[in-house]
Amino acid sequence: MPSCVHPAVPPGSLSISAQPILAAGAFRLRPWRLTDVAGLVSVYAESDIQRWHARSMTEVEAARWVERAGSAWAEETEASWAVEVRGALAGRMTLKLDLTEGCASTAYWTRADYRGSGLAPRALVVASDWAFSIGMRRVELEHSTRNSASCRVASKAGFVAEGIRRDGALHADGWHDMHVHSRLARERPVQ
Repeated sequence: MPSCVHPAVPPGSLSISAQPILAAGAFRLRPWRLTDVAGLVSVYAESDIQRWHARSMTEVEAARWVERAGSAWAEETEASWAVEVRGALAGRMTLKLDLTEGCASTAYWTRADYRGSGLAPRALVVASDWAFSIGMRRVELEHSTRNSASCRVASKAGFVAEGIRRDGALHADGWHDMHVHSRLARERPVQ
């Protein structure tokens, strides 16, 4: 059945190019590579990552995850970056893309030694600004209402709290209510 709407971002407009590297100050967001596998396994062994992302990762799973990130870019369903500080894996920033609706949802984390440094909100702003630059109209995120650190990241990055999705996600310790935040293209700060 034909659609009666035009996609916010034309299909095929992303995959014609390599996934961009986004640089900002002392860090950069770059596509994942197989040399990140050991770092991913290490990060997903951290208790906070397991608590909020509800998983651990083996080397085989990490390699598949890196490969899937590349495939998702080619399919225009996701842009996922390693957040790198002075050559070291410091975090993750992922945007799940709905090009028709012009909406992206985020997933992110930082390694334990980078938490509280302001890296996550800065990386979230950089990724969101990139999304707006390609024609996305909305970037949203959800986090457990019990995850106050993620709430601070959203607020510092200029995301507006919209409400709570009750029993929105299953974590290892049961169902969590999820706090919903968003940032709209029209809310971008003037640079």
